Amino acid sequence: MDNNRGQGGIQLLLAAEQEAQHIVNAARNAKLARLKQAKEEAEKEAAEFRAFMEAEFQKKVAESSGDSGSNVKRLEQETEAKIGHLKSEAARISHDVVHMLLKHVTTVKN
Repeated sequence: MDNNRGQGGIQLLLAAEQEAQHIVNAARNAKLARLKQAKEEAEKEAAEFRAFMEAEFQKKVAESSGDSGSNVKRLEQETEAKIGHLKSEAARISHDVVHMLLKHVTTVKN
């Protein structure tokens, strides 16, 4: 009778081990499913944030590009003014520069 009882105990242990293995497998599968779900949620949230930041960037680019036309005109005007100033200065001192160069070229030193 002890032999039957021992066999029954072993069968009971094997059944408990199988049940425990099923519980562990179910927990592992649930964990993997939750990790997959969390990853998908994080990717979705990152995509939404990326889209929001892109929209903000495009909005700022649009705002600044509206001013770029006036900035370009202002820069062109400043550049033309500086070029005009340089031309007038060059015309004003060119006679003196030519005289100085001729003096140095024609002067003989011993």
